[in-house]
Amino acid sequence: MYEGYWQLDRNPFDDDADLRGFFRSATHQATLLKLRYLIENGKGTGLLAGGTGIGKSYLIQVLCRQLAEPLGPFVHLVFPQMSASELLAWLAVELGAPDEPGGREPESLDRIIRKIELQLRKFGEEGRHPVIVVDEAHLIEDVQVFQALRLLLNFPQQNGCRFSLIFAGQNDLLNTVRRMGQLEERLAVKCLLRPLSPEETTSYVSCRLEAAGATRPIFAPEAMQPLYELSGGIPRRINRLCDLALLVGFADESATISAEQVEAVAEELTAVVPD
Repeated sequence: MYEGYWQLDRNPFDDDADLRGFFRSATHQATLLKLRYLIENGKGTGLLAGGTGIGKSYLIQVLCRQLAEPLGPFVHLVFPQMSASELLAWLAVELGAPDEPGGREPESLDRIIRKIELQLRKFGEEGRHPVIVVDEAHLIEDVQVFQALRLLLNFPQQNGCRFSLIFAGQNDLLNTVRRMGQLEERLAVKCLLRPLSPEETTSYVSCRLEAAGATRPIFAPEAMQPLYELSGGIPRRINRLCDLALLVGFADESATISAEQVEAVAEELTAVVPD
């Protein structure tokens, strides 16, 4: 709606925006490097944790785009609340195993695991290295799901069944994994995404605007401090505040977004609607 007014090519603060707008903050860049090290050096399994809106899923998309062709297929599970057998059956199909037609009895767990092993061996013979990401892993309540995935790591590497497994979720995931000593011992890397600093918040906004085609500053310098304080440096909150601020600025026919407009938008977001 407001893109033409601000002379932008697209919405700069859309959560599904083009990955060209990826901002390499210290925490996001370090995490990306650790995950690439995990995968490219065949270190097995890793963990990515961070609060809501910090950019975990976005970072996973960036990681997928950066991987070389032999590092694949890239399997991204975004709904992990299944039983262990259901999850492994889904994984087998995603890795290319034939899907059983409906109306039949569920396959036995040993048969499902056999399918996964065969697919992994096939990829190994082709010189490929699958990457499996279990997103929202903090929602997994059944410990057997974690145990089943951990057991996949026991496939003999000499048989060409190498792959990478990444658990991603909110900070509670750290405590969950810590209680499962055998799984924690298998983690080659642990990554904890942290909020942006005040300086990074300013750079993040500029990066997203420039990626959307901005050729001049749109947010006044004095608007950056309240933006940081109100968002806590959380990218999703920054996106929401900036998006609405651009809409308000468009409606007000402003030349730039002021601190007062950012504060007004934040107040509107948190206002309680009376009965």
